[in-house]
Amino acid sequence: MKKYIVIGFMVGIFFSKAQSSDSMKLGNKITFSAYTELFYSYDFNEPANHNRQDFLYSYNRHNELNLNLGLVKAAYQSENLRANFALMAGTYAQDNMAAEQEALRYVNEANIGIKISKNKNLWIDAGIMPSHIGWESAIGKDNMNLTRSLAAENSPYFETGAKISYTSDSGKWFLSGLILNGWQRIAKVEGNQSISFGHQITYKPNNKITLNSSSFIGNDKSKEEKKMRYFHDLFGSFQVTKQFSAILGFDIGAEQKLKGSEQYNIWYTPNMLMKYQFNDKWALAGRLEYYSDKNGVIISTKMPNGFQTFGYSLNVDYAILKNVVFRTEARGFTSKDAIFVKNDEFKQGNFFITTSLSAWF
Repeated sequence: MKKYIVIGFMVGIFFSKAQSSDSMKLGNKITFSAYTELFYSYDFNEPANHNRQDFLYSYNRHNELNLNLGLVKAAYQSENLRANFALMAGTYAQDNMAAEQEALRYVNEANIGIKISKNKNLWIDAGIMPSHIGWESAIGKDNMNLTRSLAAENSPYFETGAKISYTSDSGKWFLSGLILNGWQRIAKVEGNQSISFGHQITYKPNNKITLNSSSFIGNDKSKEEKKMRYFHDLFGSFQVTKQFSAILGFDIGAEQKLKGSEQYNIWYTPNMLMKYQFNDKWALAGRLEYYSDKNGVIISTKMPNGFQTFGYSLNVDYAILKNVVFRTEARGFTSKDAIFVKNDEFKQGNFFITTSLSAWF
């Protein structure tokens, strides 16, 4: 009996050491991170219900301190396997995930990737992923401006599906093809039987220039209301000097007017963003943008000229610590039609000031 106890004890030590070793190896491949962004926005049109424009999905509360995005994330990376899982809360999650099932409204990322080539950087990823479209993300600290552009707010922040991607040995080229559930969807629209597609090509000739082309092709409606949508996002990011950087972007989309129609409704949006980094603490950034959606494909106004709006903003950033930033932005819109509500009247303009405090770990 003692013999078996000794053997069992030795086996237990062996497996304990093995598990400990595996845990150490696993621990070196897993990283945990967190991001929090509080904000306060004052809209001079003073919406009574404190909810601001319905075409804005970030920082969309008036005259109240609120959480735009709180995020916790676990990421695993090995030579042949990668995975990400992130949960979120805040007004960004509330507004962007309103159409999703309740159990999925707090999921920011949930994806797994497998490397399918021994010698090349070729991967297949599947799950809920950040969008392959646009120059801005949901995480404020990664963007030039405090608030998101009209282009970013009205194109996908996230997507669900599978993609195959390749990064060249030099790192200059990134190529990707995607199969998606739809236009910013986790679960498909009820009655939708379509598969959507996308592509992304990124070229970095040097460390100062990034050129990107991304697309979406698909139907985001039910089978009975099927309308094909074609969308293309093009932008260039330029580090002009050590202190001055700029982004130039242009998005354009087309959707069938009716099922099976050869006529299309068109929308487009040009953008120019600029940033000047004075030092490690202070930065100044601005944005000029225009969004034209005459037929209300993306932004519906039910007005004669649809949504034709010019936007401008200027923000000042102060880095309190390396991982804590305080930002203040003044932003305005001017529309062709009176689409902004103020004191029960419609106005052509809207002006607001936003501040945010973000920290990450």
